[in-house]
Amino acid sequence: MHLFVDSLTNVDFSYLHHSRGIVGETWLANAALDGALDHQGMVCDFGIVKKTLRNWLDSELDHRLLVPTNAPNLKLTENGGQIELEWKLESGKTISVSGPAQAFALVSADSIAPESVAAWCVQQLDGVFPTSVDRLRLDFTSEIIDTPYYHYSHGLKKHDGNCQRIAHGHRSRIRIDLDGERNSALEAEWAERWKDIYLGTREDLVKQDTDTLHFAYQARQGDFTLSIPASCCELLDCDTTVEQLAQYIAEQLAAANPGRDICVRAYEGIGKGAVASARR
Repeated sequence: MHLFVDSLTNVDFSYLHHSRGIVGETWLANAALDGALDHQGMVCDFGIVKKTLRNWLDSELDHRLLVPTNAPNLKLTENGGQIELEWKLESGKTISVSGPAQAFALVSADSIAPESVAAWCVQQLDGVFPTSVDRLRLDFTSEIIDTPYYHYSHGLKKHDGNCQRIAHGHRSRIRIDLDGERNSALEAEWAERWKDIYLGTREDLVKQDTDTLHFAYQARQGDFTLSIPASCCELLDCDTTVEQLAQYIAEQLAAANPGRDICVRAYEGIGKGAVASARR
């Protein structure tokens, strides 16, 4: 018997890519279970399936930095619950990240892709379901977006939850209205501007070299650091909550389009976000 749960949940995270750098991503998770019927006439109760998988994905993938541990360009050390890593980019530049182990997902794969992450998750979940379940399958898909969108990563040291992790992110759509009408050209401009971007808060910047920005902060979960090529980053004078990002974009557009009404609908992953308006 085959049991399936489509669009079980979605996970927001970032991952390391050889050429793109730190990539913010959002995936929808789908699950399927094969097995015999139990005494209730079920492979497994839907309530158990959904609760178990959602809780695990929320705990082990969501708001983490996914690291492909078999990648040849990775140098990683673990010490006392703290992880430090260096990731050499195709360009020869390096990204360095450190933080508590709970901020990372160490995926035993050469690269991060829906298939490799799904296989790793299934391996980690081995034995969590009743014996009536013979096989668990997971697959991850992206939201279908037929308008411009961007991938951004960030960290929020003031956040009470897991957003405080310095390298997590989202794949997000954006809507921009100019004088009450949608403007696809401005949407495309921002999608390109924030393509695989790290959004850093200036007050978290501790050092700046010729071509590298160094961020560090202490949050409730622990100490975090990130060093990233300046070309992969946009530096903001505000925190990077979606509310402040929407206002930041609106203010930037208002300055470039004086006398025009700007309205920005900025998403954070799937189906959530903030709206901001501006005019100069």
